[in-house]
Amino acid sequence: MDIDGKVTIPKQVMARRVGEEVVLLDLVTGTYFGLDPVGSRVWELLSAGQTLAQVLNTVLDEYEVSPETLKLDIQALMQELLARGLVAIETAH
Repeated sequence: MDIDGKVTIPKQVMARRVGEEVVLLDLVTGTYFGLDPVGSRVWELLSAGQTLAQVLNTVLDEYEVSPETLKLDIQALMQELLARGLVAIETAH
């Protein structure tokens, strides 16, 4: 996965904050997915238009985690969201 890619959120995907978590719902497929507090922060940054690289840098500044661990975690989250159709990734050109 290209860490410089820009994540887009399909129009039919809605996000709602519930406490410290964010719940995602695809209105077309009915796919429902919950994000923990760190995943919720990643979603918030992606929703604001940040690239994956920008998200990585922002989260590194906010949480005590190694760059390698965070990169793997973000990639795993993106793979799961992609598989469920909750995001799309545009590769950098």
